[in-house]
Amino acid sequence: MSTAYTVHDSVTMLRRNLLHIRRYPSLSVMLVAQPILFLLLFVYVFGGTMGAGLPGQHGGGDRGDYLMFITPGILIMTVASVALGTAISTASDMTTGIIARFRTMNIARVSVLTGHVLGAVLKTAGAVVIVTGFAFLLGFRSDAGPLDWLGVIGLLVLIAFSLTWLTVGMGLAADSVETASNTPLFLVILPFISSAFVPTDAMPAGLRQFAEHQPFTPMIDTLRALVTGARPGSDLWLAIGWCALIALLGYLWSRRLFLRVPAK
Repeated sequence: MSTAYTVHDSVTMLRRNLLHIRRYPSLSVMLVAQPILFLLLFVYVFGGTMGAGLPGQHGGGDRGDYLMFITPGILIMTVASVALGTAISTASDMTTGIIARFRTMNIARVSVLTGHVLGAVLKTAGAVVIVTGFAFLLGFRSDAGPLDWLGVIGLLVLIAFSLTWLTVGMGLAADSVETASNTPLFLVILPFISSAFVPTDAMPAGLRQFAEHQPFTPMIDTLRALVTGARPGSDLWLAIGWCALIALLGYLWSRRLFLRVPAK
């Protein structure tokens, strides 16, 4: 099948997923509301104490400083939350049999999965804009220049792309929508064991080693550097490397699972 047909079919599947977002907005609202609630909780309940405990290089001292510190982590949680929703929508397609029907049609097979991924990336973009706007309303301010913000956007898109391929595979592998809603929860939990809410230096030795070497920490540290106008250093390449690895493994796993779906 030619590339033109593949692109056309992918756009069709993207339109289908966007229509689902319009028809079932409650899931999207829930996925955006969760990171906003975490932002409010950590800034206004824990922000005074946590901000005062930040090291000097983070400008610790009050809730405003802590808001600056945790916003990158909240943005990563936003991306992970939308990716979780993609697992649910993919599993829903599997349980209703629509994916099996798609396989009998004269369409590019990869377009079915690509539609889910592209739809999730667009949904992530909207969610990130909303959460970022809310952070600015709370007092978030940035010294980042235009190139820094382009880097932030590019990295968030790359993270969304990689996590979405992973959760598409989880949705295809799940035997029910309920299973698909629980399996990707570790993507929301892992940011809590990273540099999202406290510097890793403040953690006990064993936990610090895990936090420093898990995928989300270099992603969060890179975003934090970019939004403050600092240089991300090696964290940027670690973040890109993790995203590339997760995207590749997620794609290969999803493709294998999709090709095993029996046609009806």
